Amino acid sequence: MKSIDINADMGEAPEAWIRGPDTELVQVITSANIACGFHAGDSLSILKTIELCQKHGVGIGAHPSFNDRQGFGRQVPERFDAEEVALDVVYQIGSMQGVARLAGFGIDHVKLHGALANLASESIEIARKMFSAVSTAFPDLPVFTISETAQQRAAIELGIPFRAEIFADRAYNDDGTLVNRSRRGAVLHDPVDCAERVLGVVETGTIQSIDGNPVWLGADTVCVHGDTPQAIAIATTIRDRLEQAGIAVRKARSDRSELAAE
Repeated sequence: MKSIDINADMGEAPEAWIRGPDTELVQVITSANIACGFHAGDSLSILKTIELCQKHGVGIGAHPSFNDRQGFGRQVPERFDAEEVALDVVYQIGSMQGVARLAGFGIDHVKLHGALANLASESIEIARKMFSAVSTAFPDLPVFTISETAQQRAAIELGIPFRAEIFADRAYNDDGTLVNRSRRGAVLHDPVDCAERVLGVVETGTIQSIDGNPVWLGADTVCVHGDTPQAIAIATTIRDRLEQAGIAVRKARSDRSELAAE
């Protein structure tokens, strides 16, 4: 039976563990990417979000970003040192890992956030820097990679476990990267449309780009952005549509790191 994981970003809003979309999303998704403090969140939000995820059997992931709370991690600094950013990534994961261990739990994966994730999907040099640092500091910890991009190629090259990720609510360029949020149509809002796009990727391995061209994407996990108004409806509709089609929704476990780059 085919299966796929559904993930969402969590812990990004104050007290999201007692009100807001997190308390509803956690009942639909199977993996969560928790803000580590550099774009949103703090030690208490990390702890409470971990506890919320554990209560519902949801996988726990660290969601490190550029140090950019003002811009929510969605701005690429004009100048930055990749080595220092990689150190920031390790620092964020380590901080979250410490909180998780204090609560008696572990971390299941790492997923880069926002502008850092987009940059690493376009630049294999940046992806190598980030993932090499993660792999050295946290051996065998899987990374979520934007499917068929430089992120995935870097993970394969480095021989680290990864889960190929697609986005339910984002439009794609012809090269498999995400359309910049500044472009009209970059963010999708219709739950049924999102669900059909995800089902299409799972069944055929392709999705239509914003310019109408087919893009091949492998998928172990699908992301629904929790900070959009339609997040709950999108996640619920996707899960219902997949299960209706006989596709199991569960945490990604397959190790695809042995795959050859396209």
